Amino acid sequence: MTDLLTSIQAALGLPATAIPCTGEGALPSAFAVTELACASIGAAGQAVSELLRQHTGRSPALEVDRRLASFWFARSIRPIGWNVPPLWDPIAGDYATKDGWIRLHTNAPHHRAATETVLGACTDRIAMAAKVGRWTASELEHAVVDAGGCAAQMRTWPAWQSHPQGLAVNAEPLVHVQAHPGERPGTWQGSIAQPLAGIKVLDLTRVLAGPIASRFLAGVGADVLRIDPPHWNEPGVIPEVTLGKRCACLDLRNPDERRVFESLLKDADILLHGYRADALDQLGYGSDERQALAPGLIDVSLNAYGWNGPWRNRRGFDSLVQMSCGIADAGMRYTHADNPTPLPVQALDHATGYLMAASAIKALTERLATGHGRSARLSLARTAKLLIEHGPGTQAPLRAEDTDDHGLLVEQTAWGPAHRLQVPLKISGSPLQWALPATELGSHRPQWR
Repeated sequence: MTDLLTSIQAALGLPATAIPCTGEGALPSAFAVTELACASIGAAGQAVSELLRQHTGRSPALEVDRRLASFWFARSIRPIGWNVPPLWDPIAGDYATKDGWIRLHTNAPHHRAATETVLGACTDRIAMAAKVGRWTASELEHAVVDAGGCAAQMRTWPAWQSHPQGLAVNAEPLVHVQAHPGERPGTWQGSIAQPLAGIKVLDLTRVLAGPIASRFLAGVGADVLRIDPPHWNEPGVIPEVTLGKRCACLDLRNPDERRVFESLLKDADILLHGYRADALDQLGYGSDERQALAPGLIDVSLNAYGWNGPWRNRRGFDSLVQMSCGIADAGMRYTHADNPTPLPVQALDHATGYLMAASAIKALTERLATGHGRSARLSLARTAKLLIEHGPGTQAPLRAEDTDDHGLLVEQTAWGPAHRLQVPLKISGSPLQWALPATELGSHRPQWR
């Protein structure tokens, strides 16, 4: 993982030191997915180590387990006597067009409705395939996106490199960091056991990358409050990503609830958000407004397709970015398959999530030293560039999961008992541990503890 780790360390401003990675094998892929898992998780751990070094004079030892890192990039929860709901909507997926392939992302009801506005209502994939086959990939991608939906034509990596959006995102840094003039003097309230104790994290992210970031921050002691719009749900991922968090709902179009949100933001140390680039601006909470409400705020944001170029405001998800930037095409050729072949896990989401967490902790370390807030911007497409350009990893298989990989504690989730896999990251003296089990969205009040 050396090249990936050093690239990530340089982007985050972390020392270029090796992080031991134990075990053998890798997830089967055209790309170094397991190495990316180890490097991104290790970088998040290194950010914690640097925070502790600044405040205790001691740098804890780090270690990443390859197998567990690979497994956590898929799913960490193992239900006992119940099942996590399906991840995908019945008509979501890849379809052959007149001239290639397209992926339709229909998990959210309004995204499915937008797709059906273009193609007509469909109850199964066979009916959908017949309708998609009448379109070219480019025409259908444009039509679905223009209708407010989510779709991605399958492109090759060379085609993406010459595409206006590929050119834009490939020119961006992996992590774009900016200092802000607002100050928030403070002292470290944490401990070696809980490095982020006393830190309030307001989480406006959904699905995977952002929630992975806030799950990590909760695991090292932060008070994480997730805010969703009323009636939003993503049942296939909630048991996985709400570990350690409290979850509340607010309607930011309601004046009373906006006031609640502004009160929460004023007291937040870290804000994570993953809306489209212009979404918070449209709600009246652009970057300047956020900094005015919360001087010294650490503002970490994510989008799918980068922060410049014609697609900067486009809706997107890991699976769509894999189609757009050439990963699914490379996988198809690597496996000699007849259809798009994505990564074995949603590695762009998971890796970007750990990079978001590392960015937040690095910015917090800086703020504790200087009083000044910072922002960091990341994107799935830029993480994809990092992975693609690294090339293939080892092809040795991972040893299969067994019950020894399960943690000893039973997590009493909102759906029933479950095991979590043992954590893939060891930080000497600072074990990742979560005080709260996974819970339903909207199960808490919108207030800090």
